[in-house]
Amino acid sequence: MRFILLLISVLCFTSCYNVERNCKDFKTGTFKFTYILDSIEKTGTFIRTEDLNIDFYDNKIDSASVRWINDCEFILKKINPKNATEEKAIHMKILSTTDNSYTFEYKLAAKDSYEKQRVEKGSAVKIK
Repeated sequence: MRFILLLISVLCFTSCYNVERNCKDFKTGTFKFTYILDSIEKTGTFIRTEDLNIDFYDNKIDSASVRWINDCEFILKKINPKNATEEKAIHMKILSTTDNSYTFEYKLAAKDSYEKQRVEKGSAVKIK
């Protein structure tokens, strides 16, 4: 009986916790992110407007169109893809926010039937 009471009280307290998601604050701006390439951690930046995303990473510039689904989710599609892989759109979802950063997950917007859906997570810091 004690165990059930303890379990119920733990569930009550954890269900009251809500993750903060002020996604509108991160729809536009200049952001910094870290990524790993060949086991080396690197830093990149990107500028996002309502309908455009420009990435600056590894001495490259890459542009993608942005189509917002709702305040916390959007689709990125490369403007000038160089191969079939780059033609695939990416679904981005903001999971949580702080004052100047957000955590997100991303995956292919349309899953290939023969591949397992791969979901990755990351974080970005707003610098402007």
